[in-house]
Amino acid sequence: MKIGPYTIENPLALAPMVGVTDKFFRRLCRELGAGYVVSEMLASNPVLRDTFASKLRGDFEGEESPVVIQIAGSDPDWMADAARYNVARGAQIIDINMGCPAKKVCNKLAGSALLSDPGQVQLILNAVVKAVNVPVTLKIRTGPNPTVRNGPEIARMAEDSGVAALAVHGRTRSDRFQGEAEYDTIRAVCEAVTIPVFANGDIETPQKAAQVLAYTGASGLMIGRAAQGNPWIFREVGYFLATGVELPPPTPLEVRDVMFRHLAQLHRSYGEFHGVRVARKHIGWYLKARADSAETRSRLMRTDSAAEQFAILNSYFFQEPRHTRKPPVSTAIIPRRLALPAG
Repeated sequence: MKIGPYTIENPLALAPMVGVTDKFFRRLCRELGAGYVVSEMLASNPVLRDTFASKLRGDFEGEESPVVIQIAGSDPDWMADAARYNVARGAQIIDINMGCPAKKVCNKLAGSALLSDPGQVQLILNAVVKAVNVPVTLKIRTGPNPTVRNGPEIARMAEDSGVAALAVHGRTRSDRFQGEAEYDTIRAVCEAVTIPVFANGDIETPQKAAQVLAYTGASGLMIGRAAQGNPWIFREVGYFLATGVELPPPTPLEVRDVMFRHLAQLHRSYGEFHGVRVARKHIGWYLKARADSAETRSRLMRTDSAAEQFAILNSYFFQEPRHTRKPPVSTAIIPRRLALPAG
């Protein structure tokens, strides 16, 4: 996949998720098989640039190339200025958010609310593409609601405006995250444009990944909620697409080691007080499907100490029989350039 001058040899992307995909989680997912990652959404309103939250979300120091920064807003001038601001700080690709269904975003006529106003979409796309000399990409949903799936129309508009790639979530704005993602509209988008398209929505297993690629004809896949607490999904999907073989899941000790490294980064970078609280939601996702974890999760949600978080986790993972399984399959070779199925 080519996005401007950048070759994405492994088109498995981590979807941007506010409060989740900070640079530490992005780095972790890259190490475990993601070939493309996008920052948390940054508001285009210049008044918000110096807030504590914006500074955390806008931290991409040391990020592996290409550095992709997502911006959101409804004002074309603000969006163009936000694009220039982030390029000056090192962004190599600017991604425009027209896919977020959150009320606090849509109530400001931004995110997926814009899909109801193609004229405003056109103004924003034109303004941002003209403002910067780096590739501009766009993330959308299939339309405002199930009776108006205008994704292909927006996609053609984006391509004509100079947008370099698209990501399409298989739900409408009004669907939010309810029901199942549909891929007919994503397939129609892929047929409507020549630029690369990431298919997004309900890609939870390697088998589902292969099916979505084959059905939609997408150039790549974007995975969001399925990566929460499971960054190994990129390794598993990549290996399955390349070989047709399923990898075994990570062993308990590999899960523990990855969790420890992730939490240590959060504690160190955000400070203990804030880092422990950010870590809680990640801990909940990591442990949610694990056996006999309810009591451990409850204790971890109550502690305010980084040292205690580590101690409780260590105690949980070293109970029999969790630490007696085979070593993780962490040396499996995933080809740098994935051979994706035709279709």
